[in-house]
Amino acid sequence: MAENLFLEDYITLGVYFCIVLAVGLWSTFRPNKGNAKGYFLAGKNMHWIPIGASIYASNIGAPMFIGLAGTAAGSGIAVTIYEWHAVFFIILLGWVFLPVYIACGAYTIPEWVKKRFGGRRLRMYVSFLALLGYILFNVSGEIYTGAIFLQQMLEWNIYLCVSIILGVTAVYTTVGGLASVIYTDTLQAVVLIIGATILFFLSIIEVGGYDAMETKFMNAMSNETRYNRSHYSCGVPPADSLHMYRDAVTGDIPWPGAILGLSTLGLYTWDQDQIIVQRTLSARNMVHAKAGTLLGAVLKLTGFLLFVIPGMISRILYTEEVACSDPDKCMAFCNNKSGCTNIAYPLMVLRLLPKGLRGLMLAALLAALMSSLTSILNSASSIMTLDIWHQFRKKASQSELMIVGRVTVLVLIALSILWLPILQQTQGGRFWFYMQSVKSYLIPPLCMMFLLGLFWNRTTEQGVFWGLMLSTIVGVVRMALDFTFLAPPCGSNEVDTRPEIISKVDFLHFAIILALISTIVMVVISLFTQPRPEKKLHRLTWWTRNDEAEPELTDNEDEEVHTSFIKRGEDPITLQIQENDQTNGNEKTGFEGLKTSFKNWVCGIDEDAKQTLTAQELQELRRRMTSLEESSKMKIILNVSAIFITILTIVLLVYFA
Repeated sequence: MAENLFLEDYITLGVYFCIVLAVGLWSTFRPNKGNAKGYFLAGKNMHWIPIGASIYASNIGAPMFIGLAGTAAGSGIAVTIYEWHAVFFIILLGWVFLPVYIACGAYTIPEWVKKRFGGRRLRMYVSFLALLGYILFNVSGEIYTGAIFLQQMLEWNIYLCVSIILGVTAVYTTVGGLASVIYTDTLQAVVLIIGATILFFLSIIEVGGYDAMETKFMNAMSNETRYNRSHYSCGVPPADSLHMYRDAVTGDIPWPGAILGLSTLGLYTWDQDQIIVQRTLSARNMVHAKAGTLLGAVLKLTGFLLFVIPGMISRILYTEEVACSDPDKCMAFCNNKSGCTNIAYPLMVLRLLPKGLRGLMLAALLAALMSSLTSILNSASSIMTLDIWHQFRKKASQSELMIVGRVTVLVLIALSILWLPILQQTQGGRFWFYMQSVKSYLIPPLCMMFLLGLFWNRTTEQGVFWGLMLSTIVGVVRMALDFTFLAPPCGSNEVDTRPEIISKVDFLHFAIILALISTIVMVVISLFTQPRPEKKLHRLTWWTRNDEAEPELTDNEDEEVHTSFIKRGEDPITLQIQENDQTNGNEKTGFEGLKTSFKNWVCGIDEDAKQTLTAQELQELRRRMTSLEESSKMKIILNVSAIFITILTIVLLVYFA
């Protein structure tokens, strides 16, 4: 590209990064960071505004700017369904799923899985599958789309850019834990909304308003397409570009898949994925948790204006590049034979925004990348530490758990950089659909496991495990076929030789099929195996969430990795929260004291954070941590707000249907 950033842009960018780093490091000096609860759940003391902002910012990453806007540039408004569909599931998180997670006192989703079903293998499987998903469609997607953006806008060395971004991200994620992630997410959400809003208004004014945009979009095709009818299939906007729900067979987002298949992806992403759920678990109480989900849901409604409309306008303003249909010309424009819609948003930023604002928007885009990466890294750290490492090191100390969590972050950073060459070989013309298709091959069985476990007490560990095994094999086979038999580049005139199971069955339709297979297997096997005793289901299902009694779990089913307790002095009912490390209690001085202080700083251990609690105080602390209490006034306000947001979303979907 000929466009360059100016001094004002670099100043804006530099100031932004300094502020982000300062906020992240400031959060490390806040209290409640010296133990697992503080590091992984932000001390369970978060306000609803940072929670809602973090839910939004951790999901709105570079794939939204590149993938969502690019898909809109290619085929119109239908991709908005991914954003508005999410509103229902974010609200369900606060009103249906979260009460169960809080009532049972789970730190992570795999922890709930083990408490609900028992045994070790299911929790380990869910943990490893979650980490695999982070690599396949979370970390890889963020890095790939971030690389596209930086390459187009700055023409910097990709490895240097990504390494710097990941390095800065790792610093405050590793040092600060979830509190650092949530506070920086809040800042970055503000930057995202401001930058994207400015670009929306400038672009809609430039094109002459919404009505003019609709008319011009349907005629936005390159000269190559106008004079070569063989390129019509990929160079002309689809006839249903301005409709949300599309044909069940020929549509790129078929309506049955958009309603049913996308529901399985949405339920997992918003109600069961550690990345999102962890934010709400950090709320100081149920009111703040619900309010945070409502804020996140409202912010998701803005995707249509902030990403979809600018993507469509980019096709209108820069038709020859964004709407290129000849593979050779596309390769010259954006180094991708399959199309250049991925550069729709970067083009808008470079060519439409004035000096200074370009730097702000670059900051917003980098904020999106870093925000999502911090969320992924912290959640992966939680799962690796609490759900995998502790299975092999049951008596691990707090410092050991903190070290494992931080090493996990660094390992993921290294793997992410090593993954970059593979990502560069990926054809990204349909990146958004690539990311969603991979989810469709892996996620539906997990979604059904959660639904059955939450609402059907008869569900057994054996039924769930073998249902997951069988459906995962089916999904992996479909995924392997999908990446083996690639669709010919649009405009190449090559014959489509893919098997019909790939070319005729949309990935969203396949998600429905996979969900049905896994449900049938889980239900049938559960009916022929021994159900879990009722006494072990207290507070672990929707029907038992309000039980007074705690579930009667064995030591292996209810592992407290967070704190350990010892008697102090002669008082048999006074307990001191401390690490599992056996120390002599003598205060070290000199060089040994410096070594201990440095170790505690690296591990995130705060010696002063150890508390002395009586048994009654400890019981009260547990009650508050698992309380579902809400004031009557706030409950009414939240319920009315949830109903209003739900109705508003339905009205929008019907209007654009």
